[in-house]
Amino acid sequence: MRFPRPPIRRALAPLAAAVAVIAVLAGCSSGASNAAPALGPTAEQACPGSEIPFADVTFTEDPRAVEGPATACLADADLPIVESDETPALPTTVTDAAGEQVTVADASRILALDISGTLAATVFGLGLGDRVVGRDGSTGFAEASDLPVVTQDGHSLSAEAILALDPSVVLTDTTLGPRDALEQLRDAGIPVVVTTSERRVDNVDQVIAEVAEALGVPERGRLLAERVGDDLDAVLARIAASVPADPADRPRAIFLYVRGSANVYYLFGEESGADSLIEAIGAFDVAGEIGWEGMRPVTAEAIAAAHPDLVLLMTGGLESVGGIDGLLEQVPALASTPAGEHRRFVDMADTEILGFGPRTPAVVEALARAIHAPGAGSSAAEATDG
Repeated sequence: MRFPRPPIRRALAPLAAAVAVIAVLAGCSSGASNAAPALGPTAEQACPGSEIPFADVTFTEDPRAVEGPATACLADADLPIVESDETPALPTTVTDAAGEQVTVADASRILALDISGTLAATVFGLGLGDRVVGRDGSTGFAEASDLPVVTQDGHSLSAEAILALDPSVVLTDTTLGPRDALEQLRDAGIPVVVTTSERRVDNVDQVIAEVAEALGVPERGRLLAERVGDDLDAVLARIAASVPADPADRPRAIFLYVRGSANVYYLFGEESGADSLIEAIGAFDVAGEIGWEGMRPVTAEAIAAAHPDLVLLMTGGLESVGGIDGLLEQVPALASTPAGEHRRFVDMADTEILGFGPRTPAVVEALARAIHAPGAGSSAAEATDG
C-alpha cells in the first residue's frame, strides 16, 4: 500500500545513493558502546520564539544578509501520534524492500532499527509505541528514552542484545549491520522486515506505508501519512510564499557532515537526502550547481566552487570540531566564503536534522525559522560558536 504525495522538485533518488550516505554516518560515529544520543531540548528548555505561530513569523527580506550562527530547535518536540481503534490484523505477509516475502504473526514486541531513528519514530507515530521493546543509538526522541539500546560501537547491531529482548518482529533497512546479525535473528525464527533505506523529505509517506503494512495497521498508516503530509504541505506553502521567488536570491546552502574525533569532513550533495532538505527550507542547493553527487570528502576546490552563504551541520558534529572556530581551522576554505565571513552556520540535533520521519514538518519549520527568521525558533549557537 502506498500513500503517494508529489515530490518537491525531482523524483526520488536511487536507493543506493541514500544507503551510501547513511553508511558514512554509521562508519564515522564515535563514542562509547551502546551510548544513547542526546534527546534534545526538554520542556524546561523551551525553544526561543517558538510561541510565535509559524504563520505569523516574519521572514527576513534578505536571508543572505543575516549575521551569526544559530541552532535550530523544534517548536514542539513531541511526536505526532495518531489515535485509532485499529489493532494489528495479523498474520500478514509482505514483500519487503529486499524482495523477500516475510510473514509477521505477532506485533506485541517490536524492534524498529535504522541509522536515523526513522523507523522507531514511525512505529510510535502509528500509536504502537507501547509495543516497542528497544531502540537503536539514533532514536533520540523523548518518548523512547527509557528503552534499552541494542546497537554498539555507534551503530552496529548486537544480535545478542536483540535476542535478549525476545522481539516478535524486527523492522530495519540496509543501513545497520553486520548482515550476520540479521541472519542470526532469522535463524532464531524472528521475522525481519527490510524497509526502504531512502530518507528524503518527499518519501516520508512511503516509509510510513511500509511500516504500517508490515505491522498490519493500514488504517493507522493512512491516518499518519495524511497528518504528516498535511502538516508538511502547510509548512512548505508558508516557506514558498515567503522566500525570494528567484532561487538565485535565496541563500546558497551546503550540508557538511563532520566528526572531528574521526577526522571526517564530508559534503553531502545531490541524491543524499540533504539536498531535499535544503530545497524544502527555501535555500538554494549549491551541490547541484557544482555537480556534487552523493557524499564525498570535502575539498577546498568544492568549497570555493560552492561559495555558500549558509552551512548546515549536526550539532554534535559541530561540537566535535570545537565549534565554528575549530571548523574554520579544519576546513580553512570556508573562511573566505560568505558563510565563513558572516559566521552563518546553522546546526540542529543529530537525531533530528536528517531523520525524515513523522517529525519532518517540524524539522523543516525549525530550520526555516533559523534561516529566514532568526530568533523565532532558534537560539544563538553559544555552545558551538567556538
